[in-house]
Amino acid sequence: MAVEGFAGLRVLALESRRAQEMGKLIANSGGKAVIAPSMREVPLESNTEALIFASSLIQDRLDMVIFLTGVGARALLRIVETTYPREQFAAALKRVEVVARGPKPAAVLRELDVPISLIAPEPSTWREVLAALDADRESFPLEGRRVAVQEYGESNEELLRGLAERGAVVTTVPIYQWALPEDIGPLRDAVNAIVRDEIDVMLLTSSVQLRYLLKIADEMGMRDQIRRAFPKIMIASIGPLTSQELKEHGIQVDLEPSHPKMGILVQEAARASSEILKQKRQQA
Repeated sequence: MAVEGFAGLRVLALESRRAQEMGKLIANSGGKAVIAPSMREVPLESNTEALIFASSLIQDRLDMVIFLTGVGARALLRIVETTYPREQFAAALKRVEVVARGPKPAAVLRELDVPISLIAPEPSTWREVLAALDADRESFPLEGRRVAVQEYGESNEELLRGLAERGAVVTTVPIYQWALPEDIGPLRDAVNAIVRDEIDVMLLTSSVQLRYLLKIADEMGMRDQIRRAFPKIMIASIGPLTSQELKEHGIQVDLEPSHPKMGILVQEAARASSEILKQKRQQA
């Protein structure tokens, strides 16, 4: 049964891979879920960079590997296994410093029985990766070190720049990229619903979701209308990276969950939605 929380508010989520789960979480928190999948993961047409990385790793031409996502780590493993045995790849990883940006890539590495030198603490952004490395520079010197970074859809320029500024020789390992979903109808419907004041709460679990929502609004000639509608909507962001993207577009972030988890995002947004919307609509 639905519980008190959103109390019938119309809640837009742009989740794709976990869209069904998100819809259930919203419904169980008392909301009317409006799900508009906003993106899909597209494997790179060429796996050249990943295989060059694997060759360099196996030939001991790297000192550190930073894994940014669990999905990307698994995809990288599948690519590498087309050319090298899994055991050879895992053995090579054991000879370098391995850094994980949070628990999801760490779980993949543990399945390979690869020791993890450093796990960035929550909220597990690029900032925590750099801060963790800075906190123990004696154990993890970067000056002159050859560092490979497993990317996740788009390059994280801040992380790459931060590593380079600390003297690292950085190699990027792109694994997959983002694209609009094949069916953009739900995204178009979401833009129209926002403009018609038919959405009360918007939940974002990725900065890419916002970019693609605005891209569709641009294509529909509705960028100005959607920007005027945002101040009347409660906007909840999964964490600092997504919040930063919102702020760069001049969009107010009303809530960030205590932990960057989808279930906690929904629960805490549900509890806060009534009061936040009351305040926002009084100011509008």
